[in-house]
Amino acid sequence: MARGMNHVYLIGALARDPELRYTPSGVAVFEATVAGEDHVIGSDGRERKLPWYHRVSILGKPAEWQAEKGLKGGDALMVEGSLDYSSWDAPEGGKRSAVKVKALRIEQLGYAPELVQDAGGGVRMASGMNEVIVIGNVTRDPELRYTPAGDAVLGLGLAVNETWNDRQGQKQEKTHWVDVTLWRDLAESMKDLKKGDPVLVQGRLVNEAWTDRDGNKRNSTKVEATRVEALSRGAGTGSPAATPAAPRTQTASSSARPQPAAATSSRAQPSRAANTGTRSGGLDIDQGLDDFPPEEEDLPF
Repeated sequence: MARGMNHVYLIGALARDPELRYTPSGVAVFEATVAGEDHVIGSDGRERKLPWYHRVSILGKPAEWQAEKGLKGGDALMVEGSLDYSSWDAPEGGKRSAVKVKALRIEQLGYAPELVQDAGGGVRMASGMNEVIVIGNVTRDPELRYTPAGDAVLGLGLAVNETWNDRQGQKQEKTHWVDVTLWRDLAESMKDLKKGDPVLVQGRLVNEAWTDRDGNKRNSTKVEATRVEALSRGAGTGSPAATPAAPRTQTASSSARPQPAAATSSRAQPSRAANTGTRSGGLDIDQGLDDFPPEEEDLPF
């Protein structure tokens, strides 16, 4: 089993007023959409402002405490949490899945941030923080591909393990399936990774709009890597030791993804080795927010 690590840090504005709801079993769920912009330098030397919108939830008594704060759209927050994978049966048939942020801590910032008005009626912070650090096992042999412009791209599927004790003190385990995209030099340096290899990934959480094989518009959340460390197999994995690849970091000048034309995915599920669908820059607050799973009967803490 992989030595799981799963951390997300966001600083952004509430895109709209948050909501408090209860599951049928009475578990409080506080849900909010935190939004900001990443300012990155492209390979052409130009700065790009890439909007992001991430659904955040916190459970139980902490959810009710958050609701009592009276937070509203436009308030600036710091969120510490982890990526949370869920899947469900879609009403139209087939399986659906999503990755969102499970908050462990939410703090309001002590100032009013600069806000950008959203075309969908909400707002986002003009800057912010958007950082992800995970350790997981590669779920399939990756395939190095190139865009028409010649940019290398490598898609990794990661299995990130989580363990916790339930209310009865029994150990529980869950695997979070996370898609990661590597670009240019970073992609080429990691092309020899194999299924089962443990890796550490640092990057940013991005929204991606795409079209499934039935022509339905979908939205998914994945990690765009800025640094990848190949870890040795050994203690904690139950596998023979292997020599890791040298650590690789994507430079700031190449951290912005290229501007591919929108494409139609040939897969119905949002986990794809490399997708050239619509970029996050065109994603507005309400676009695809109904793609998330229905209310669950009960939720683990």
